[in-house]
Amino acid sequence: MKLSTKGRYAVTAMFDVAIHQTEGPVSLSEISERQGISLSYLEQLFGRMRRRGLVASTRGPGGGYRLAHAMDKIAIADIITAVDENVDATRCGGNADCQNQQRCLTHELWADLSAQIHVFLSGITLEDAINKQRVVEVAERQDRMLGSEQRVDFQ
Repeated sequence: MKLSTKGRYAVTAMFDVAIHQTEGPVSLSEISERQGISLSYLEQLFGRMRRRGLVASTRGPGGGYRLAHAMDKIAIADIITAVDENVDATRCGGNADCQNQQRCLTHELWADLSAQIHVFLSGITLEDAINKQRVVEVAERQDRMLGSEQRVDFQ
């Protein structure tokens, strides 16, 4: 079982927006540069997240994205779901057709694990995640590496 690149990149990009939005809308090119995610991939992800109401966009010079809700109102599970991802530990994608078009012996175990992962990720907000000291340290390091004069401020 693993979370796909799409889900991981969406969460990473949302961390970046949450961390830097106090400076104004965050451009996808800035996220791309800081996080090493291709601009075209970010455009796809943010289109989906905008349609799901997680981010709002501002056009024109100085434009970019900001969170559409407070950080304490956006769960990590919301982000993953917004990009059409789910964390599923079953072999069958939850369809219960794992073995010769029928439920396999361990289907319920893996389905229960998937449900627990969803509950876990639903209980962690962007605010919870980005306020961890190690996340703050990484964000500060990324900004220093890019020669940014920006100060990481989550409040």
